[in-house]
Amino acid sequence: MSRSMTILQAVTEALDQKLADDGRVILMGEDIGVNGGVFRATDGLFGKYGEDRVVDTPLAEAGIIGSAIGFALNGLVPVVEIQFLAFIYPGFEQIISHAARMRYRTRGQFNVPMVIRTPYGAGIRGPELHSESVEAFFVHTPGLKVVVPSNPYDAKGLLISAIEDPDPVIFLEPAQIYRAFKAEVPEEMYRVPLGKASIVQEGSDVTIISWGAMMRVALAAAQQMEQEKGWSCEVLDLRSLYPLDRDTIAESVKKTGRALIVHEAHKTAGVGAEIISLINDEALMYLRAPVKRITGFDVPVPQFSLEDFYVPTVERVRHGIADTIQF
Repeated sequence: MSRSMTILQAVTEALDQKLADDGRVILMGEDIGVNGGVFRATDGLFGKYGEDRVVDTPLAEAGIIGSAIGFALNGLVPVVEIQFLAFIYPGFEQIISHAARMRYRTRGQFNVPMVIRTPYGAGIRGPELHSESVEAFFVHTPGLKVVVPSNPYDAKGLLISAIEDPDPVIFLEPAQIYRAFKAEVPEEMYRVPLGKASIVQEGSDVTIISWGAMMRVALAAAQQMEQEKGWSCEVLDLRSLYPLDRDTIAESVKKTGRALIVHEAHKTAGVGAEIISLINDEALMYLRAPVKRITGFDVPVPQFSLEDFYVPTVERVRHGIADTIQF
């Protein structure tokens, strides 16, 4: 059995099912209890599981994340909600210095099974610090896994896998598409493996690589160019930014001979740069054109309606596809 739901509803269902399935799982975050969270991702869970399992915390990200690390080291499985990705900065030291390093620091004697959930990205007309895409900070940090769903099915399955993973997982939820569309999601508990990309659309002329909210932009551009020009675009949804599915990326680029990367994070040192390096390592001799990036710009994300000039659009991706195929 399945039912139609949004990404936000899929996240809520995954949390609900893991709370019921595993008594070690606890939720922690600002306003996640009575109010159900800033986007209502935990709506109804406080009444169902109580204040010991769905914990309203003070406005103190360093304390929230630091406490969660301690709980994880002592047998619990905390799932932390940070209201917006850029609000994580006060807790950044706890993540980088402790959560990510604990397995290495203790030579494998201790691990930190915890998930940090946070909405990220532009498209919600938010002020500064509400719209950032700084996933590269965490991808650059050994010891962390970084996961980004782009649809309801993956949101539920990836979150369940993240909660069950023995290591800390940064789970980035694209706020722009939280409620943008619905899709069929199985009612039972299931898992989508971490570290495995999805081939959303097969093609032969160019590989388009993206994740999160930009998947809808990339796929729309690919489908328009196929209808208008007859160009066959293969579209990959990475789903996990660390670990990267190197094999799927390399095999796709070897098949098409061209690659285009779409992400809304800043261009310089973004995850797209690492993917280009991977392609150079694994598929350089198959390339028929330079790998191109369509990204955000190297400026703070503009506020409110100005973000329309920052976030990659279907038109920008269309131009990128044309430039790459016609090189």
